[in-house]
Amino acid sequence: MLPFELVLCALDDELASAWSRHCGDVAGVVVYTGDILALPDELAPDAVVSPANSHGYMRGGIDGVYRRHFGPGIEEAVRSAIATRHGGLLPVGEAEIVPTGDPRIAWLISAPTMTEPGTRLADATNAGLAAAAVFRLVTRGRFPDGPRAGEPVAEVVHRVAMPGLGTGVGGLSPDACAAAVRRALDGIDA
Repeated sequence: MLPFELVLCALDDELASAWSRHCGDVAGVVVYTGDILALPDELAPDAVVSPANSHGYMRGGIDGVYRRHFGPGIEEAVRSAIATRHGGLLPVGEAEIVPTGDPRIAWLISAPTMTEPGTRLADATNAGLAAAAVFRLVTRGRFPDGPRAGEPVAEVVHRVAMPGLGTGVGGLSPDACAAAVRRALDGIDA
């Protein structure tokens, strides 16, 4: 059983089917077909995952959707966190959490699947690294600053909504993405 609930979101049947095949048997995982920002109340997440690039630019794909929903300040918050804590480049395999200012979805977790915006992924390695980074942050991370500085993320974030990692702009197949996320799930230390 996961130490948090993971809602794997898909806008299409192909990704939903891949999520179900690869991850549907994990206790604590829910597969949802529909808009990640319009989850029903019983699945409302504490945090959504942004599989942006290492620079934190949020202009295309799901990241552009987040930017339009949460406002341009979300990109500024991500880029500021990356500049402050990573010298301007968040490596693939690392994750940052920032507040959204949204009353329903309080947090956004940036976990890049690519270094440069618009990069096509050759394989699912980066999707797996991004998923593992999210899971480490949620289970073992601490808030780096703000009113919750030093507090364990696990005390605040109990449900995470994740879109396909690299399946849009990155061009990764839903099956490859879901298999990589499953490997990352299997690596969680409960």
